[in-house]
Amino acid sequence: MAEDPQRNFRSIYYEKVGFRGVEEKKSLEILLKDDPLDVEKLCTFSQRFPLPSLYRIHVWKVLLGILPPHAESHLLVMKYRDEQYHDVLHALQVMRYIHEDSPKVEIFLRMYQLETEKLPRQTDITHLEPEDEDFFAIAKAMYEMVKNEVDSYWLIKCFVNQFSHKYGDSLPHLPKSLEYYLSLEDSRLLNHLKSCGAMSKLPYGLWFRKCFAGCLPDSSLQRVWDKLISGSCKILVFVAMEILLSYKIMLLGMSKAESITQFLENMPQENTDAIVSKAVDLWHKHCGTPMHTI
Repeated sequence: MAEDPQRNFRSIYYEKVGFRGVEEKKSLEILLKDDPLDVEKLCTFSQRFPLPSLYRIHVWKVLLGILPPHAESHLLVMKYRDEQYHDVLHALQVMRYIHEDSPKVEIFLRMYQLETEKLPRQTDITHLEPEDEDFFAIAKAMYEMVKNEVDSYWLIKCFVNQFSHKYGDSLPHLPKSLEYYLSLEDSRLLNHLKSCGAMSKLPYGLWFRKCFAGCLPDSSLQRVWDKLISGSCKILVFVAMEILLSYKIMLLGMSKAESITQFLENMPQENTDAIVSKAVDLWHKHCGTPMHTI
């Protein structure tokens, strides 16, 4: 499809006057009118632009396979998703794994364990495996964003499954990727972190296994997950790097690895939107982005 010169002109105009998101929203609305939906183009859009909040959850559902590309099937499919959710919920209630006052995130974990055949014998949650703690963090963040329990559970389940199956093999290599890209951007900071033994003790679990859930506020986390859900695991590396670069002066003033780790695990929340924006720019710079016609 040839590019529309008028649309290009509008894009430049909106960007100059500070309303770039207006044209992006229109482009997404055009994509969402396709039937069937073009999942590849939706991925491309999500890689290039932040998703408008009005459409974010719907696009996530499509990209995660919760909704099929054919729009006419969406209502019926969500009806089946709702029925499956309540069937699993009822089964756990009968087995007394959950009760009326059980926290939602605990219910989501038990449902996921039952559906993945990992439900433990004990009905009380007395000990969480590391993967359960990761699930808890992601589930808590997703439920805060979405609120609707059925939508939340399906998004959590499919997000966790996609992350595990698609990126599981890449996860152990992300710290090395962070070190490599940081060497390109700021070798002085990298050498300082190495010299005080902090590189091996950075909060990789919080950043990479939990996908920044519990680290970034919702508004910033959603923009990171846009990229992650649409196909880029490396966005996690660039967010981690931009956090280090943003707090460079403070980190250079610390000489103990434990102090650095503690600071990063409890980093201030006021600059996170700017951090994510800069991280996305770095990601574009080093990795490029798909350029299919939107």
